[in-house]
Amino acid sequence: MKIPVAALAFVLLAICAYSQTSPARPRILGIDHVSFYTTQPEGVKRLYSGTLGLTSAEPVESGGLVRYMVGRQWIGYSTAPNPKATDRMDHVAFTTNNVTALRRYLIAKGVRAREIQRRADHSMSFLVNDPEGHWIEFVERDPKIPQVKEAWLDAGPPWVSRHMIHAGFVVYHRDLEDHFYRDILGFRLYWHGASKDGQPDEWVAMQVPDGTDWLEYMLNQPPRMDLRLTGIMNHISLGVAEMKKAQAVMESHGWKPHGDETAEIGRDGKWQLDVFDPDFSRVELMEFKPTQKPCCSDFQGPHPSE
Repeated sequence: MKIPVAALAFVLLAICAYSQTSPARPRILGIDHVSFYTTQPEGVKRLYSGTLGLTSAEPVESGGLVRYMVGRQWIGYSTAPNPKATDRMDHVAFTTNNVTALRRYLIAKGVRAREIQRRADHSMSFLVNDPEGHWIEFVERDPKIPQVKEAWLDAGPPWVSRHMIHAGFVVYHRDLEDHFYRDILGFRLYWHGASKDGQPDEWVAMQVPDGTDWLEYMLNQPPRMDLRLTGIMNHISLGVAEMKKAQAVMESHGWKPHGDETAEIGRDGKWQLDVFDPDFSRVELMEFKPTQKPCCSDFQGPHPSE
């Protein structure tokens, strides 16, 4: 069937108009940083500078106490505004190649976005709330400005990891979060599973569209959680090539396996080991690749690396 020239012209004009009013999404490359609150900064220092061997840096966020560098990513801490609150995670930040265009894209999609801020490290960023109220930040770093001094790689005690591969937090309404992260931002499924066969998913890993880092939904949790359970759920993960070597580094810093801090193979087939800061926020060490077949689903995306 032939399409009349006038009708074809109308369709082409409509497509052009739509492309002008709906900007393309810039790239989302990975995790930039994750910020927590603490009531015991000295205990945080013992974990990150001592056990994990990470180098500290001056804060770049308002109210920040310190940053701990994981390669070019970082973990930030500030004083807990409410010591009785049970959630110590402040926000999760992802890197983009164009923060201005991404903000414009999200606003066009109906997402409320705060104004762009410039930081002391010359980065630009803005904040949004995801559908469940988690603060999510998007950061564009100035490629002309070095973010860390390469000397830290050879200075001080050996570091355990130089790549934060994922962050996770509690999710109660997966459909709402999927619409935001998958449909709007372009995140894609990496892996999903549960602690027992046949049970509904407890973990859903959503990989960034233009990298290998992921956000982990922590599902099927009670509506009210204490500080310890919240700290287990709202966590970060540091990637390692070999768990035995990572554990040996920590042991050389005086750490010993104890309680919940022991290595095991997770349901995803990867070696994992959890350590905790003084407020029970969990730092999960995880091998980049599985050593055995995962329990519940195959991996849908590429594995991270150093």
